[in-house]
Amino acid sequence: MEFIDLKTQQKKIENALNSNIQKVLKHGNYIMGPEVKQLEAKLAAYTGTKHAISCASGTDALLMALMAYGVKPGDAIFTTPFTFIATAEVIALLGATPVFVDIDSKTYNIDSTKLALAINALKSKDTSIYPLPLTPDSSRLTPRGVIPVDLFGLPADYDAIEPIAKDHGLFVIEDAAQSFGAEYKGQKACSFGDIGCTSFFPAKPLGCYGDGGMCFTNDDNLAEVMESIRVHGKGGHKYDNVRVGINGRLDTLQAAILQAKFDIFPEEVELRQTVARRYTTRLNPLSSLLTPHVPEGYNSVWAQYSLLAKDEDHRTGVLKKLQDHKIPTAIYYPKPLHMQMAFEYLKYKIGDFPVSEDIAKRIFSLPMHSYLTAEEQTKIAEIIMGEG
Repeated sequence: MEFIDLKTQQKKIENALNSNIQKVLKHGNYIMGPEVKQLEAKLAAYTGTKHAISCASGTDALLMALMAYGVKPGDAIFTTPFTFIATAEVIALLGATPVFVDIDSKTYNIDSTKLALAINALKSKDTSIYPLPLTPDSSRLTPRGVIPVDLFGLPADYDAIEPIAKDHGLFVIEDAAQSFGAEYKGQKACSFGDIGCTSFFPAKPLGCYGDGGMCFTNDDNLAEVMESIRVHGKGGHKYDNVRVGINGRLDTLQAAILQAKFDIFPEEVELRQTVARRYTTRLNPLSSLLTPHVPEGYNSVWAQYSLLAKDEDHRTGVLKKLQDHKIPTAIYYPKPLHMQMAFEYLKYKIGDFPVSEDIAKRIFSLPMHSYLTAEEQTKIAEIIMGEG
């Protein structure tokens, strides 16, 4: 059994894949070829945004978005500690400071109430309001922006987050690395905040056969700046550099592959809904495990299907049963970012973000993809319930 089945998908689109790849090999425009612009136009239309700027990875997408805002040392960016390191890593790479905000216990996304507390705490320099970084320059930090993460394919609560950010003059960058194809109150993921960023890593709901990413925005100026940043700060031509940028271009071959995959993507999103419903139906009777919570008005794209055990020992037992039957599993994320060595310099301590710490000890993910069969899911459920 595959945790993510790319082979079945590849067989389904084999002709389109081969045709698209051969077109690129024939015209030979391997960097910023026509397929790149075609893909950008298709995905901008799909998300309902004015501009789509492709790039080399989801990490580069976040980095480009922050660079477009001129983020620098002394800036504070609020984000969740319960995510992949790239979300906070790009903040630190620019010399800015990640300020972590705990998550909601049901959605695992950033808690908007705690976000407001963290912003007020930073502005008033009062750690009694909310935990803050304790670096030598913490007292001089300026709030600049928020990066909510759409974890496991479920959008964050943007109706709550965006007004808070606006009240404090902060930009919002949507980390939609896992949520391309999801919806929040009828609006597509990647279209929230000022810039939406996604990843085309192979395991994502829409993934290429390498690394890739994209930024989405309705702001003409931000789009122009990000287009420049992704090509070494390019101005009017290749050797006109108007700013410091990065080498962040999406390969033409990856764009061609993504176009073949995108042709069946709406169908795959629906299949993911079916797979998720089957899991929930089969596992809900098992009261010792919590199935994912999707609030009304949300539509997850199910980048992962994650269960919550009673405690760490319970999780260990369930995982062993699945491993004994050769069922692949994963833990996203076993150690929150404030507990990672890379962010020790922030001087956060255990207990600062209790919800993230608790969820990290209990959560685990089951195989999840569009081609998971009912029989396979029944087998997984029976193993978990001790019947397999």
